[in-house]
Amino acid sequence: MILLYRYILYNFIRNLGMILASFISLYLLIDFFEKIDNFSEKGKSFGLIAQFFVYNIPFIIDMMSPVCILLAGVVTLGVLNHSNELIALKACGIPLKKITYPIVGAAMACILLFLAMAQLILPTTIATTNQIWNKEVRGKVPLGIYRGGRYYYRGEDGFYSFGRPDPQKNVFNNFSYTGWNENYELSKLIVAKTTQWDQGIWTLQDGQVQELSSTARFTDQVFKLRTFNFPEVPGDFFVPPYRTMELSLVELYKETKDARSEEERNKAWADFYGRISYTLLGLPLLLLGLPLLLLVYRKWGRDLSLAIPVSCGMAFVCWGVYTALQSLAKASYLNPLAAAFSVHLVVGCLGILLLVREDI
Repeated sequence: MILLYRYILYNFIRNLGMILASFISLYLLIDFFEKIDNFSEKGKSFGLIAQFFVYNIPFIIDMMSPVCILLAGVVTLGVLNHSNELIALKACGIPLKKITYPIVGAAMACILLFLAMAQLILPTTIATTNQIWNKEVRGKVPLGIYRGGRYYYRGEDGFYSFGRPDPQKNVFNNFSYTGWNENYELSKLIVAKTTQWDQGIWTLQDGQVQELSSTARFTDQVFKLRTFNFPEVPGDFFVPPYRTMELSLVELYKETKDARSEEERNKAWADFYGRISYTLLGLPLLLLGLPLLLLVYRKWGRDLSLAIPVSCGMAFVCWGVYTALQSLAKASYLNPLAAAFSVHLVVGCLGILLLVREDI
């Protein structure tokens, strides 16, 4: 590796480390003051508090990685520009694209490390922080599990199983309820294609009821529409926040194969592509941020004092569009693959075009 590449690479890694450390410190400081009262009220030990915040660091890195990669590249090139090193390199006949090679290469290597973290480290740390916060602090224990695209819950007098395409809505697919008597013997089985809960009433459509009669035999009844008063309500079906973050990339991919309905499959693909594309978002942001820095400097001449806010604003706009597309994909309005990577293609192509124009 030539001396120039080592110099630029060193500065990029140093800037990335400082920016990551700054974001982690700021996030932990805010989170600490927001949650320390909850830990104190429950009388939790300092060791548990420290464990919660330390295990939260991989989540912070995963969340901040696209912006950190963008800012590290912008600061690295901005310092070269501010010290006139960039002008000297161009005067020696070195094109901008070669100057940015180590920055882009280092960003790609960091993205691979972040993807490896999402596969190997993040599921364990997220599960631990969810368990500490929800069980130890808030006293909320999940009533069941999520496997193969379906939710399984044990209620007071029965067992629920269903698909729930949107956790924010009380609409369930392929619903089943298995009830038992005081001797824990199977007493009823209720299944339905579609179920909705509203104001304390469960409404089941296209279903079947099997109940144990006095003759120890099961009676069978098919219905098109029927209401039930199950003892549980959807609010009891507690699911930890960031549940999908507890799954590795491989497990998210398996969820796409286990989904039974088209809605569940679209949501599973959206979660899988979304996890990967969010980590990759740092690269197209970097490709656009580098030429944007030079354009801002030529137009206003304020270098990093203006380039960094402009880059952050650009990242915020891209993140907003990306989030909106992800929501549409989970609601089955857009193809999950197109929703996950359309922003990357547009922003990346625009950035490459501007980089090429800088050398013309």
